[in-house]
Amino acid sequence: MSHITQAKRIVVKVGTSTLTYENGKPNLRRIEALCKVLSDLQNSGREVVLVTSGAIGVGMGKLGLRERPAETERKQAVAAVGQCELMFIYDKFFDEYNQNVAQVLLSSDVLNNQATRKNVENTFRELLEMGIIPVVNENDTVAVDELVGAKIGDNDTLSAVVAILTSADLLVILTDIDGLYDANPKASADARRIPYVAEITPEVRALAGGAGTSRGTGGMFTKVSAAAMANEKGIPCCVMSGATPANLYRLFDGEQIGTIFGTK
Repeated sequence: MSHITQAKRIVVKVGTSTLTYENGKPNLRRIEALCKVLSDLQNSGREVVLVTSGAIGVGMGKLGLRERPAETERKQAVAAVGQCELMFIYDKFFDEYNQNVAQVLLSSDVLNNQATRKNVENTFRELLEMGIIPVVNENDTVAVDELVGAKIGDNDTLSAVVAILTSADLLVILTDIDGLYDANPKASADARRIPYVAEITPEVRALAGGAGTSRGTGGMFTKVSAAAMANEKGIPCCVMSGATPANLYRLFDGEQIGTIFGTK
């Protein structure tokens, strides 16, 4: 566990289902708890990057929409409303713990261009050197399925990309389940959590079936895929429940929690 407890630069990804209630409204108590823990980790000497989902989900809640929009233009509009609200909430809570944050919106057309990708890397480097917590999201206002080549696909993948861009020591994905199981825990009472995955094989990927919620786009499959991307660059990944953000302390204290991919 030393590669976890000694990790200095960490990328933490939080999903829509963790950030919002079923009605799409932001779960302020949980977001505040997350901001408090990440601020404390930053104070302890670690460098924190937050990758957040939730722009469309929060936008849906603010606009009173029950279903995720299907139309391109509607997605763009809802994401624009939600991103504004989401950053307002993060800025307010992080400011209460004396942390400065910066919004970073990314799309694959930026990351696939050598010059602009280098600019992104430089921006992350400067923000971290200045002690600022980057808050990263995909630019959903312009990056949608119909814009060919402009969409990363999901924020699990984005979090792995950001971990690689920032040369992170650890990627943590907070979700609505406490790790990878050997069977579907919602369907089988005998399902058991797998604490460590040294190598992501086809068999491991087969265990990660399932889609995301009505408010999000991810599922365990995208999380395992993100872990594989990070592992290829030597970055371990922990997938764990985001219901209690203070459990991050337990992770960095060396307790076994969630599923850790790519042990060294």
